[in-house]
Amino acid sequence: MAAPAFAATTYAATQNLLQGSSSPTQSASGGQDFASLLRDQVESARQTDQQMSAAAQGKGDLLSVVTAISETESSLQTLVAVRDKVIAAYEDVMRMAI
Repeated sequence: MAAPAFAATTYAATQNLLQGSSSPTQSASGGQDFASLLRDQVESARQTDQQMSAAAQGKGDLLSVVTAISETESSLQTLVAVRDKVIAAYEDVMRMAI
């Protein structure tokens, strides 16, 4: 999955989680779970690293490297926001009286 599409999907999933309109294991794309989103993010970061290495060797385009880094950073920030919301929800559940 391309980084911009991943970022858009992750953002939509985050919004759905915040609004409570989707189950926690499903995203707005219709069935991709959080583990798949995380796996895609890691693959995107790996591709960005490869582009950076190619640019450092003079074989890559600097503009594409900067764009890939920006997209990866945006996706990572979105994942961190989702993680923070999941942790906050877990803490709320743990504070509930049984």
